[in-house]
Amino acid sequence: MEQPILEVRHLSKSFGSQRVLRDVDFSVRPGDVTSIIGASGSGKSTLLRCINLLETPDSGEILFRGENVARPGFNAPAYRAKVGMVFQSFNLFSNMTVLENCVVGQVKVLRRSRREAEERALRYLDQVGMAPYVKARPRQISGGQKQRVAIARALAMDPELLLFDEPTSALDPEMVGEVLAVMRQLADDGMTMLVVTHEMAFARDVSRRVVYMDKGVVCEQGSPETIFGDPQREETRAFLARFREK
Repeated sequence: MEQPILEVRHLSKSFGSQRVLRDVDFSVRPGDVTSIIGASGSGKSTLLRCINLLETPDSGEILFRGENVARPGFNAPAYRAKVGMVFQSFNLFSNMTVLENCVVGQVKVLRRSRREAEERALRYLDQVGMAPYVKARPRQISGGQKQRVAIARALAMDPELLLFDEPTSALDPEMVGEVLAVMRQLADDGMTMLVVTHEMAFARDVSRRVVYMDKGVVCEQGSPETIFGDPQREETRAFLARFREK
């Protein structure tokens, strides 16, 4: 069996006296889509921010291809060039065009020529259906379009792993589908993805593995068939029952 691309071991994180993550363990294998589900406040987004080194864990290890990236002095920018992140609030540069948003990171971080960076950006913008908007600025496009640009920007960096932090939570309902369709296509293309989401249908139908978190703890993890069809923990059953009632 292929070795995990990412392993989280005994990860803990507190903010002041509040314990947000407690002894979190799970792994992601190359080519898999792993979804993290759970109620608001269960620590999902903090976990993703720790994995991307936007937050510093209090203890534990984050192994990327066997190397502990959470150790002091690790080169975070070089790591983030391999592990992309798509935020719920898009995080586009408002003073740049759609194309420039997808070019700047390639030029500054990967040291690509502007011509190569633009060629790659255009390819991925076309892939997510945003090629007609390359000259637009973020204020001129919808939320769903902004998120598709953010995905193209992340893809243009050639990530080995792509993190998604509730990528549809800031979108109007009619725009959710267009972003999920792009993510489904990425999954079909074999992109390794770690997705924090409240879209249960996506977690059930697209994921290879599902991690259920509650109060900063991984309560249960397994295949979608197990988590959605035969959950073993009462907390998991209660959480999923609330979604079935909606």
